[in-house]
Amino acid sequence: MQLRDIAFESLKRRRGRFAFVLAALMLGIGTVVALVSLSRTMQREVGDQLDRFGANIVVTAKSTLLGLGYGGIDLGGVTVDVQDLQVTDAERILTIPNRRNIAAVAPKLIGTTDVGGKQVLLIGVRFEQERRVKSWWEIRGQAAHAPDETILGSEAAAVLGKRAGDTIRLGERPLQIVGVIAPTGSVDDRAMYADLPLVQSVLGRPGVVSLIDVSALCRGCPIGDIVSQIATALPHARVVPIRQAVAAREQAVIQMTHFAYAVSIVVLMVGALVVMTTMMSSVTERTQEIGIVRAVGFRRSHVARLVLLEVLAVSLLGGALGWAAGMAAARLFGRTVAQLTSPVPIEGWLALLAVVLGAVVGVASGLYPAAKAAAMDPTQALRHL
Repeated sequence: MQLRDIAFESLKRRRGRFAFVLAALMLGIGTVVALVSLSRTMQREVGDQLDRFGANIVVTAKSTLLGLGYGGIDLGGVTVDVQDLQVTDAERILTIPNRRNIAAVAPKLIGTTDVGGKQVLLIGVRFEQERRVKSWWEIRGQAAHAPDETILGSEAAAVLGKRAGDTIRLGERPLQIVGVIAPTGSVDDRAMYADLPLVQSVLGRPGVVSLIDVSALCRGCPIGDIVSQIATALPHARVVPIRQAVAAREQAVIQMTHFAYAVSIVVLMVGALVVMTTMMSSVTERTQEIGIVRAVGFRRSHVARLVLLEVLAVSLLGGALGWAAGMAAARLFGRTVAQLTSPVPIEGWLALLAVVLGAVVGVASGLYPAAKAAAMDPTQALRHL
């Protein structure tokens, strides 16, 4: 009879004891799998939210503000040494080393103009790029594409008495209103968006832009490096990252991930302690059996391998069942507990990790009981017969 046959027979005779070991390993591995799956899914969702947020870097003209005072009275300040941004600056942003991480560069010129006898906030944009950085827009009608098209914010449309399908004049140019932006609670509600070259002509500022929105692919992208590279390419500009929209949630996810790993380590340590304690008890109960196998010629290494084979078999099964239980818990409670908007994906590498982790924890916990069993004196063990 081989060692594995003896080990499996021992498992059959002591189903209750090894079921307890199996439950401990399944609980420990399942907790690790659930927490890791939830953390990774939350990190992916935060990355998606950052991408949907659109512009996360804003480039503006660098200037100096001089404070004015007279007789102890603050008279405000005067902005000096202002260097206007140019359309060509937007093109230079696409030459930085990390240009592959940039999803959109949207220059815009902002001003006010008279439309139908009413002052309107006018924003000149490149429509295709603007839609990329304003992906949250809900447009009643359709998005503008051509130079003779425009879209209005909800408040601007109400003030002008216009809606999608109407015509409006900007300077001497008739424009077709193709859509109205649903209320956003921002400056977009009061704005009229038109083609950038047309707005530059109306405002008398050819080639000039007020600011440049940059949308970086944010899931793991080096925002700090991108900001530094843009600042180097545009030394006359002020480059500021804006991640406030999801910064708090991102930080919470990072903290939750660290907490999840800490809890996983504690749970695994508890599981390892349960395995070691149970195996030690099993070794003590099997004193006579160990004495007999030593008496018939089994060496110390054979006894140790016998114990380790038993715990390895239980550990492998515990790892597999733990992965299944952890994934089920993560998918079941992901929406309610972690407030995920998408289901937790099933990842094959995590199943392999769970089985390997179960085996490592089980075998490591069984080393001392195996050594204890191997060191047992057969003559002393046979006295218990």
